[in-house]
Amino acid sequence: MAMRHRARSSPTSPLTPSSSTRTKKILGFSVSLILINLASIMERADENLLPAVYKEVSAAFNAGPTDLGYLTFLMNFLKSIASPLAGILALHYDRPTVLAIGTVFWALSTGAVGVSQHFGQVAFWRAVNGLGLAIVIPALQSFIADSYKDGTRGAGFGLLSLIGAVGGIGGSILATIMAGKDFWGFPGWRVAFMMVALVSLIIGILVYLYATDPRRIPSNHLLDEDDYERFHLSSKDVLPPPSIWRESWVATTSVMKVKTFQIIVLQGIIGSLPWTAIVFFTMWFELIVQLH
Repeated sequence: MAMRHRARSSPTSPLTPSSSTRTKKILGFSVSLILINLASIMERADENLLPAVYKEVSAAFNAGPTDLGYLTFLMNFLKSIASPLAGILALHYDRPTVLAIGTVFWALSTGAVGVSQHFGQVAFWRAVNGLGLAIVIPALQSFIADSYKDGTRGAGFGLLSLIGAVGGIGGSILATIMAGKDFWGFPGWRVAFMMVALVSLIIGILVYLYATDPRRIPSNHLLDEDDYERFHLSSKDVLPPPSIWRESWVATTSVMKVKTFQIIVLQGIIGSLPWTAIVFFTMWFELIVQLH
């Protein structure tokens, strides 16, 4: 799967209208947005898969709550340190390709967790899973941002959050229902991981084949004049890889100096702490039922 670099010269700018960049639609809905939202569903389902089967994983690998916490820590740690790098990929390369690569990463690692025989293998593949999710999330959000005009962008993100929440709920319910059963001689929790991995892999391939980066769509289709000017200014010159990383570092440090952004980040750190503990609720409720 070759990485398609985003062209940065004016004559071949992705914003130049061409027949190859027309958006495909099904029943009036953009194929690209349908696939991106499907990817969001699977991303959230994947995130909620392991916490829903903590009890079964604990029994299978003789792991305690602390060990299970390490699994969550490893995934989130890799996700946090890789996200800035993934954001740079989403900025300078074709986003459907970036999304497809990230989806393949998380799909393969999720399937590998399902067939792991040792706890160390589970820990390794959960770390790889965090890397895949880190690649996907910035590209997914920037794709949505560029797919809507300023007046409707909030609605686009709201729809993305709604659909993602459905995926998270569905992933948890699926894993919880299947966890206590056997399918074809395999524990249900393992089958759930392999099912999610297979569907994620299929969606990743479809995104690569059929999704179109909004930057490659003619300017008069989705982008207003301000959007077009912004993208045109950001795609003037062809930059070698070292310049890309240097330019991205300067942009990142500039954003970090914005007070509003600092407050948002601080709020995110504090607000995410309770959710880190909530992932253990399913296991806790199952243990309470057993004790009574």
